[in-house]
Amino acid sequence: MRILGIDPGYSTIGWAVIENDLRIVSFGTLETSSGIKIEERLLKVHNALNDIIVKFQPDCAAIETLFFSRNTKTAIDVAKCIGVIMLTVRAAGIELCEYNPSQIKQAITGYGRAEKSQIQHMIMKIYRIDSIPEPDDAADALAIATCHSLNINHTAEFHKG
Repeated sequence: MRILGIDPGYSTIGWAVIENDLRIVSFGTLETSSGIKIEERLLKVHNALNDIIVKFQPDCAAIETLFFSRNTKTAIDVAKCIGVIMLTVRAAGIELCEYNPSQIKQAITGYGRAEKSQIQHMIMKIYRIDSIPEPDDAADALAIATCHSLNINHTAEFHKG
């Protein structure tokens, strides 16, 4: 099973595709320029995400819920982007799950208030890689996909009895 993890943003969106047995398929970021209109940025996100879906054929997807910051304008633009991401994923027939930051931290480190460096360290250990995936948005997307994989595996074990 392939899982698409998405770290939503506005100018930079992290993405990662993993196998459910915790092997990295690919990861990267989608970038949009501040010099173009919001609707053009959203269309670019839709098209780029759709290309990733077509190329890697994920079976399911996970996204981090919006973390509200003090900048309301940025939060609204990120929310618009999340809407486009959700629509793109569902239009491709892919189930989408959402996780809040505490759930992701808990799944990866065992501590819901872990620091970013702790999460990155655990991602390196889980995937047996020598350096933190860059940029941070891609590393965050790996953490989101990993959280979903661990959640699926835990749920499957629970239902086995």
